[in-house]
Amino acid sequence: MRGHAYLVGAFCPGRSAVHRAPLWLKGLLLLAVAAASFAFPNAYLASAVLAAVVIVHFAARLPAARLWHPVRMMLIFLVLIAGFQYWQSGPATAWQVVAGIMATVLASNILTATTPVSTLLDSLEWAVEPLRRFGADPERFSLTVSLMLRSIPYVIGAFDDVRDAARARGLERNVRARTLPVLIGTVAYARATGEALAARGLGDPQD
Repeated sequence: MRGHAYLVGAFCPGRSAVHRAPLWLKGLLLLAVAAASFAFPNAYLASAVLAAVVIVHFAARLPAARLWHPVRMMLIFLVLIAGFQYWQSGPATAWQVVAGIMATVLASNILTATTPVSTLLDSLEWAVEPLRRFGADPERFSLTVSLMLRSIPYVIGAFDDVRDAARARGLERNVRARTLPVLIGTVAYARATGEALAARGLGDPQD
């Protein structure tokens, strides 16, 4: 399914300074973007932060299409949030909230697009390691996140493929034709993943 290439934060190889920056620095910058966007509510500051994130995006030499894609995926959500904030507090607050959300999402996308998934998972496993004394299993947690990252684009791609197939047959308004194949394909994908894990001795608690 084409959904395997659909994940918003899919890694995009490169040699830019953003790619070479350590993960901890990118994480701190992401936290700074979120803090500046929401801890200090100001429309001008939110605009400046959003502009800075866009500049960093192009400095990382990421495709321009990757700026629009995450925004398009949550466009309805942004419109609803903007409408509510406009009604409650006016246009300045509406823009501040929307710009803050966009800046944070795009900054997250830059982090994942410039960092290999293996590095992200290794760092996540390291971060969870202190919880081992409380019974947590960092390796299992990392495996779970890895499976989630693989499953999300598959399901999104499945919806797109089924939608196109239904449209080609004139069934774009048929809810059953647009959902049943996705459910069947998703269940089959989950079963195949479980069987693959079991064949490798993974997925079950170790005694």
